[in-house]
Amino acid sequence: MSAPLRILIGCETSGVMRRAFAARGHDVWSCDLLPAEDATNRHMICDIRDVLDLGWDLLAVMHPPCTRLCNSGVRWLHVPPTNAPAEARPDERAAWPDLPEEARRAIMWRLLDEGAALFSACWRAPIPRVAVENPVMHPHGRARLPRDLPKPQIVQPWWFGEPFFKATGLYLRGLSPLSATDDRLTPPAPGTEAHKRWSAVHRASPGPDRWKSRSRTFEGLAAAAASQWGGDARQEAA
Repeated sequence: MSAPLRILIGCETSGVMRRAFAARGHDVWSCDLLPAEDATNRHMICDIRDVLDLGWDLLAVMHPPCTRLCNSGVRWLHVPPTNAPAEARPDERAAWPDLPEEARRAIMWRLLDEGAALFSACWRAPIPRVAVENPVMHPHGRARLPRDLPKPQIVQPWWFGEPFFKATGLYLRGLSPLSATDDRLTPPAPGTEAHKRWSAVHRASPGPDRWKSRSRTFEGLAAAAASQWGGDARQEAA
């Protein structure tokens, strides 16, 4: 067997993707501004941009702050939300209730620029194989990203044996699109109880941890990525 790859899993606290690659013998680390949920010693608490140039073979950024780039968040650029966004600075969050709409709107556009800058830094990282996850983007977000960014591969958890809906966009450089690993599941018809169960991610109740449950990578997708991306890269390195 060829030598293990040095892999960085960016913007992940759950450890799902890190453990999937580690199970296949790779030298893998995760990185996020928050601690890892599993208290591993293979997790770096820092801005991912601080560690992109440490000689990685593969980068998978699975949960970048994408709220400001995706279609579901475009409305806040024009009519700012009532509550301050989590990414705003502490002083901005404290002052938010008293800020005029114009000032709130300016903050939302600045956060869009910051999200695009983080995405672009990951895409342009000095790493030969890169995957960056992000939902479908709105035009304002796409216009701020690198021109060489390809169309994303859209995958669903049920491709990999998980009975759920969650369209996930994968922007790939130096990596092949993922192939489905389980064809036994058939999406249920809209309006059925099964369809509601499959839509649990989107139907999650509001709360402080909603973002965490909605952003978590499914085990089946992580296993497919580790097997296919890690396997292809190992063959190339052999």
